[in-house]
Amino acid sequence: MTIEEIIKSNSPIALPKKTVLNIMYTQNLMAERFNEVLKPFDISAEQFNVLRILRGQKGNPANMYLIQERMLAKTSNTTRLVDKLLLKGLVTREICPENRRKMEVKITQKGLDLLVDLDPKVDEHEALYASNMSEEELENLNFLLEKYRNS
Repeated sequence: MTIEEIIKSNSPIALPKKTVLNIMYTQNLMAERFNEVLKPFDISAEQFNVLRILRGQKGNPANMYLIQERMLAKTSNTTRLVDKLLLKGLVTREICPENRRKMEVKITQKGLDLLVDLDPKVDEHEALYASNMSEEELENLNFLLEKYRNS
């Protein structure tokens, strides 16, 4: 279905606007479907992102700045996200012994176990979007999106 059909436009859309609308619509659609994957696990996409960042630390703590820097959505309130994960027992938070103004956050075993359960479901979600494109098309799409984003 074309973006014109989706938004029920009867007049032509300028190519730059059409491109932005396509990207925004696709992102919203993917986010909605991703939230459906996460819903049974009672976490948001942003909380999931924090858990993956912490897993990538391989047992080393991360401070709030590092987490914020690696977040996909830079506008997320990292402190609030960590607080929610803390209440669920998915992370720990301690004061850094060398710098008492800095908080160190680590993923718990419960958080790691949750990611183990989620990984195949997330992989399936991602594979769904790649299923009707060749590897070359996916490479081209990534190249074009990066080029578009870095204008």
